[in-house]
Amino acid sequence: MAQDNAEHPAGHPAVQAPVELLNLLDEEVGLRRGGLPAALATAYGGDLGFTEPCVYANFVVSLDGVVALGPQYPSSGSAISGGAPADRFVMGLLRAFADVVLIGAGTLRTSPGHRWTPEHVCPAASADFAQLRRRRGRTAGPELAVVTASGDVPTGHPGLNGGALFLTTKAGARLLDERLPATCTVVALGEGPVLRMADVLRAIGDRGHTMVLSEGGPRLFGHLVRDRLADELFLTLSPVVAGRAGTSRPGLVTGLELLPSRRESAELVGVRRSGSYLFLRYRLDHRGQPGSRP
Repeated sequence: MAQDNAEHPAGHPAVQAPVELLNLLDEEVGLRRGGLPAALATAYGGDLGFTEPCVYANFVVSLDGVVALGPQYPSSGSAISGGAPADRFVMGLLRAFADVVLIGAGTLRTSPGHRWTPEHVCPAASADFAQLRRRRGRTAGPELAVVTASGDVPTGHPGLNGGALFLTTKAGARLLDERLPATCTVVALGEGPVLRMADVLRAIGDRGHTMVLSEGGPRLFGHLVRDRLADELFLTLSPVVAGRAGTSRPGLVTGLELLPSRRESAELVGVRRSGSYLFLRYRLDHRGQPGSRP
């Protein structure tokens, strides 16, 4: 899913459009700090940091648990969030920390015109995002990584023009051959027809990347949860009811049933608020459990 997030603190010259700031309601003591530039720290209501390596996901969800309205509704994350500036800011901030933004082919198809960069969702804070990346010794922007077993993707998507990494099967690689912009890279991870998320993350790590932001969709996130590969979840709770009536409107995880046979728990480590929106941060700690990353 690609959701949209943004926040701009009034009075800071680096953030041009004054909006309501995120207010810190609760946060676990001892969370790692990242040394945010002053304008970003003001907008976020405090500092933000990660223990690396880290695989973290970002979703916006309606009050009734919907994260996507269905394939017939492009960019439905924006509809769920209502385009809230605070939500767009958080998405941009999380992208600014990422080495890679990881999406599935479905997210690419249903997000026409989107670009998975910090400045695309929050242009007013682009200079501050760039400063954060320089401080952290990162490249100008995160790499886009697309997971597709079949290779059936919109190869003319404008989000691919700056380059992207395609993680696919051998059959998918043959389909993608010579159809992508020259700036794209294709990595075949096996015969298929299913890709293992551990292999996907290993291929990303082989490129020197340690910070992986998953933006969707719920099937890809389900694979990360199934294999206990996700470390953190950032969840924007939007004050809207989406409803369901015979259409595919998934929650956070699709294609996978857990309860009652398997329990995957999370620990709430941060709560922020902007108006009627809540911004929740969870830790998914699977260390020592079967299937977890070493």
